[in-house]
Amino acid sequence: ALVEREKAIFSDQARQSGKPEAIIEKMVEGRLRKFYEEVVLLKQAFVLNPDITVEKALKDAEKEIGAPAKITGYVRYALGEGIEKEETDFAAEVAAAVKK
Repeated sequence: ALVEREKAIFSDQARQSGKPEAIIEKMVEGRLRKFYEEVVLLKQAFVLNPDITVEKALKDAEKEIGAPAKITGYVRYALGEGIEKEETDFAAEVAAAVKK
């Protein structure tokens, strides 16, 4: 359902550009591929090596350990989310350092 809705949106956007139908299909395929890379966990770039996907990293791990491996859970972070900055009083820190 989600993929069909996105495909319809991408098709409408491409048709508005006035390009031929063959080009529109290729544009939609490219946008869907990009959509999958952003939304599907296994198609996303692996955080420790962005040159490979999570799927490739998982297959490499299976080869390395010699046994099947699977993802049993994950945590999704948005940019900047989950990072808590400690509130500090700079003047108090300087005063404490001077007293030492």
